[in-house]
Amino acid sequence: MKNRIHTPSTGHVTLVGAGPGDPELLTLKALKAIQQATVLLVDDLVNDAIVAHANPAARIVHVGKRGGCKSTPQSFIERLMVTAAQEGENVVRLKGGDPFIFGRGGEEVEHLEEAGIRVSVVNGITAGLAAVTSLNVPLTHREHAHGVVFVTGHAKPGDSGTDWPALAGAARQAKLTLVIYMGVSGASDIQAGLLQGLAAETPVAVIQNASLPHQRHAVCTLGDLQATIAREGLASPSVIVVGDVLRGMLAVAQPLSTSDTRQAW
Repeated sequence: MKNRIHTPSTGHVTLVGAGPGDPELLTLKALKAIQQATVLLVDDLVNDAIVAHANPAARIVHVGKRGGCKSTPQSFIERLMVTAAQEGENVVRLKGGDPFIFGRGGEEVEHLEEAGIRVSVVNGITAGLAAVTSLNVPLTHREHAHGVVFVTGHAKPGDSGTDWPALAGAARQAKLTLVIYMGVSGASDIQAGLLQGLAAETPVAVIQNASLPHQRHAVCTLGDLQATIAREGLASPSVIVVGDVLRGMLAVAQPLSTSDTRQAW
């Protein structure tokens, strides 16, 4: 266990999940935390309509973190949280989705606790859940899926990343739905790996900007995943969902048109 440095502090940090984007999906507890914050550190994917709930006197700092874009260093964000809390501020670290699902919330809690900062977490609806729910499709179903796996499609530098063939084999044997975050840029490799354990006819959905008015999605087979992403111009932020829970949609799916938002059929 790491040695902890207990620095006296009257401040507090709350990691708050802002949800997938739709302001109406914000929890009441998250709303209360945002309204009471004196300092908000806001991620890029947080809807401005959510930030608008902050106290007008609060200090708002945008700490952009998006794949493929220039990002605020994580070490800088952690220093900001510690410094503000030590100055007695009520700090909210406002994150898209849920802080503990690919949001680096675990790292931030560890860092804050080592600095002797009081910290708490408010869950948010994660994009993987909101994305598939927007299609009226469940992540689990007694007939089609006995479980669900949330997995990142983007490995950190120096990490070999997900073993897609092994995951595909487990998904087939255990009847699991796969929800892949940050996978669009690596869709070709993901597709190739999953095809080593799943049939090419396995249904797939790609949902971009889940829960927002400009949401777009396409439904296809695993064998046509990369071609569909390229043809429809789907980009980040998107979630890729793989599994038989989508089989009913696959039967009626049609390509997107440029005017489509939430409909792909």
